[in-house]
Amino acid sequence: MKNARYDRTTFEQRRSLEAMEPHALREHQLARLNGLLTSILPDNSFYREKLGLDEMSLKTLDALSDLPLTTKQELVDSSDDAGFAANLTFPPEQYSRFHRTSGTRGRPMIVLDTNEDWDWWMEVWQYVLDSANLTPEDRVLMAFSFGPFIGFWSAFDAAVERGSMVVPTGAMSSLARLELIRTIQATVVCCTPSYALHLAEVASQHDISLADSQVTRLIVAGEPGGSIPAVRERIESTWQAQVIDHSGASEVGPWGYADLDRAGIHVNEAEFIPEFIPIKSETTSDQTSTFLSTEQLDPSQLYELVLTCLGRIGSPVIRYRTGDLVRPQWRTSGNRFVLLDGGVLGRTDDMMIIRGVNVFPTSVEEILRGFPEVQEYRMIAFREGAMDQLKIEVEDALEQPNRIEQALQVQLGFRVEVSNVAANSLPRFEAKGKRFVDQRNTE
Repeated sequence: MKNARYDRTTFEQRRSLEAMEPHALREHQLARLNGLLTSILPDNSFYREKLGLDEMSLKTLDALSDLPLTTKQELVDSSDDAGFAANLTFPPEQYSRFHRTSGTRGRPMIVLDTNEDWDWWMEVWQYVLDSANLTPEDRVLMAFSFGPFIGFWSAFDAAVERGSMVVPTGAMSSLARLELIRTIQATVVCCTPSYALHLAEVASQHDISLADSQVTRLIVAGEPGGSIPAVRERIESTWQAQVIDHSGASEVGPWGYADLDRAGIHVNEAEFIPEFIPIKSETTSDQTSTFLSTEQLDPSQLYELVLTCLGRIGSPVIRYRTGDLVRPQWRTSGNRFVLLDGGVLGRTDDMMIIRGVNVFPTSVEEILRGFPEVQEYRMIAFREGAMDQLKIEVEDALEQPNRIEQALQVQLGFRVEVSNVAANSLPRFEAKGKRFVDQRNTE
């Protein structure tokens, strides 16, 4: 039976939205935004109080920048006793999907979706699956232990909607997953970049050739690795398969999908309105986001991504500060949705300032992954006096950390202490990698 979401007309409609002229796209976004405001006000008490109005309709998209920004901390701090996020439009009884954030950056938060919201998730996911050229003939293995994290479930259901065979692996060991990849002849694997590398490590330990498998694509997310060239190249060379990156957040939705030229990630502007806060100095941003054009763009400037979700009525976010650091750019043909060059480059709260230089964990990872003998690593940020410092532990098969120190000094412009640790002594990750340990506020 032909699946409606894989219908060619729907595929062409998505391409048509990507190719819209800027003025037409803004009109589309304004109409969707006003529809969202009509749907959530006055029932959504969080935004009714935040906006100070029972109803609202914007005359221009520029007027959006006059509304207050939303932060995750607000949603967490104002959550109820059950831990439900503060931005619910309806009573909890009207929601059918329960998920929870990982809590890696604070207290876990419960996010809920109605059936209609989940249908929206599935539709937005089709942009991601388009970029992976997923078809009903594919066999998609989900290399996750399924807990309440929304990314696992949305990926699973979206691939089912596509008409593909979808294979859960639950609490299987890595070796058992590798065997299942072989026996069912999986063509696509969904996982984090960290876990793709770990599966490759386990395969090598057991003399399993991933290049001989039927896997042709790995759809990755959860961390920046899929858009870091050195990480992507290591995964692709081991698996002999293409890496397709994408981005999303529990509070926002699956907002980004891979550029076909592999230059970064496109923001899905059919379903999200992006704004950008310039990072003005080493330690602060100017707190003002705006709609940028190509002429206004400073290609050397870092920006924090701000997103408004246009289709999630039950758990809306308006002008949400993602904390993701990006470099936006626009194209005048083909896919006109804003491109984040290199994907998500880091997080505002992960930025280190070492000897006056802004440094992000992703920049360091790019250098470390250039050493094929380094199987795993850990970065530890700490403070000496008022200064940020960084030290790195590596599992280096050559046991020659000095060469890594030299590469870091040449490429970063300052010395970083690198020490070798025993093989397999550092943790491995199935979900988001936790290789950056920030001790700056704990000492």
